[in-house]
Amino acid sequence: MSKKNSKGKAKTEDMELETKDDCKCEENKQEGAESCEGKCECSHDEERAGLAEKLSEVEKQLADLQDKHIRLMAEYDNYRKRTLKEKMELTKIAGEKIFVGILPVIDDFERALKHLSNSDSVDALKEGVELIYNKFIAFLGQNGVKVIETESQPFDAEIHEAITKVPAPSEDMKGKVIDCVEKGYMLDEKVIRFPKVVVGE
Repeated sequence: MSKKNSKGKAKTEDMELETKDDCKCEENKQEGAESCEGKCECSHDEERAGLAEKLSEVEKQLADLQDKHIRLMAEYDNYRKRTLKEKMELTKIAGEKIFVGILPVIDDFERALKHLSNSDSVDALKEGVELIYNKFIAFLGQNGVKVIETESQPFDAEIHEAITKVPAPSEDMKGKVIDCVEKGYMLDEKVIRFPKVVVGE
C-alpha cells in the first residue's frame, strides 16, 4: 500500500472519529441516519437528572397538598363539632330564660291560691286573676309571642283554621271571622298555633 493511500485512509478514519464525537441523536434522527446507540458517546444523564429533579419536586408538592388537605378536613370537623355544641348551648340557655321568666307568674298564682280561702270578695279574686293574666301576656309579648287577631277579620287560610261555617249576620260579614273558639299565637311572625274560628258565609 502506498504512503498516499495510507495517509488518505488515516485521514478518513480521523474524520469518522470526529463525526462520531460530534454526533447528536436528535440530529441523526431528523436527518434519517441510523441510530447512534452503541456507536457514540452521547449520554442522556443530564436529561435524566433533570427529570428526576422535577419528579422529586412534584412528589414534594403532592405531599404538601395531602398534608394541607388532611389539616383542612380536621379543622372543618372541629368547627362543625364546635358549632353544634354552641347551638345546643344556645337552645338550652333560651329554654332556661323562658322558664325563669315564668317563675314570677307561678309565684302570683300561689299567692292567689293562698288568699282564695280567706277572701270573701269575688271582685278581689277576679282582679287578682286578671293581674296575673296580664302579667303573663306581657311576658309572652316580651319574648316575641303575640295573639293572632281574629275578631271581624277577613278569613285567611294562612293564619286561621276554620272549624265551621255559619250564615253571616250581615252582608259585610261574609267571608269574615264570626267567632273564635280557640286563640292562636305567633312567634316572631311565625304561627305556632292556628286560631280555630267560625266563618260567615
